[in-house]
Amino acid sequence: MAQTRKDLRGRVLRKGESQRRSDERYVYTYTDPLGRRKYVYAQDLVTLREKEAQLMKDQMDGLDIYVAGKATVNFVFDRYMSLKNNLKPTTKSNYLYMYDRFVRDTFGKRNIAEIKYSDVVQFYNYLVEKQELQINTLETVHTLLHPTFQLAVRDDIIRKNPSDGVMAELKKNLGMKIGVRHALTIPQQRAFMEYIATHPIYYHWWPIFTVFLGTGCRIGEVLGLRWEDINYEKRIICVNHNLTYYPVGEDRASENHISTPKTEAGMRTIPMLDAVKDAFEMIWEEQKEKGWTDAEIDGMTGFIFCNRYGNIMNAQSVNRAIKRIASSYNATEEVEARKEHREPVLLPNFSAHNLRHTFCTRLCERETNLKVIQSIMGHKDIQTTMDIYAEATEEKKQETFEHLAATMDVF
Repeated sequence: MAQTRKDLRGRVLRKGESQRRSDERYVYTYTDPLGRRKYVYAQDLVTLREKEAQLMKDQMDGLDIYVAGKATVNFVFDRYMSLKNNLKPTTKSNYLYMYDRFVRDTFGKRNIAEIKYSDVVQFYNYLVEKQELQINTLETVHTLLHPTFQLAVRDDIIRKNPSDGVMAELKKNLGMKIGVRHALTIPQQRAFMEYIATHPIYYHWWPIFTVFLGTGCRIGEVLGLRWEDINYEKRIICVNHNLTYYPVGEDRASENHISTPKTEAGMRTIPMLDAVKDAFEMIWEEQKEKGWTDAEIDGMTGFIFCNRYGNIMNAQSVNRAIKRIASSYNATEEVEARKEHREPVLLPNFSAHNLRHTFCTRLCERETNLKVIQSIMGHKDIQTTMDIYAEATEEKKQETFEHLAATMDVF
């Protein structure tokens, strides 16, 4: 039978209550709707329980604040997040980070019932002009604020969503377009990989970038690959989990965790190209010689991609490596191009996700069955596949008509 907790005067304490021996203050510990541990303090038990009662009223009867017209954007956002029970921990953590960083201490403190369309436009302009947010980041902020206002509409607290149409108007006025992750061209792709393969410092990155460009996997899917996910006999790669790196706990320290793929479509098998098989075999031989990593994440072991210290790689280190390699390559290429009196083949500013887009583009250039492409890429929505296919084939139109002009002798 559980032992009853008592204070220093022998009074029975309720669940969550305690008394510190150091200063005899009373503490009530609870978890807020967002899953964060919080504390309430008082000098005596009566005051503590008064605070508990008020806290319970605030949390359980939040609509009173709504009806009184005193709810802030922060209040409604927290209420909205408390209802999102199906969010993955990584997604929830990212949402909270973005909101806390860009909204909570400024726009979030405003009374939601008083906010107008122009107020949202003004706030978004501030984020773009003063905070220098990129359009993709602003889109993320909007995906948090728009449903927050929509919740207030559904609760009959406000009549219209003041954020409706704001993003479209902002892009029109500022001439902004959503940042599209363009693929590398074939010359850029070849230059990038050849530079790595022959470079005395960067050559050890060749296997992992070969896997990126030969599978189209997301960065978390690649970094989470284990040896047991590789089937040499059937020549397939099984994608069934992600490696994620996100802040957790009160101190928001980032940790590696394993999660399911982004969508159900992410659970898939990918045929193994010869170059990808060679990349895996190179890593196998290297680890066989230097020793296997003993890293364990959420019960999983046997990870393929590790750094020189035997730790699992993270997305930041991979993207930083891409920037270093691209910068080094461009500096060398510009010098060589001048010497050879030709136009340089320069690499754009890109990330690991561009390599996924590059693989998909190459696939679209050679495969016409959109369902096959969708399956390999793990796209939930066929429209995503169609958009990339359209972009890839647009560049092929000119080649097609040049070939047509040379072979169609009917005029």
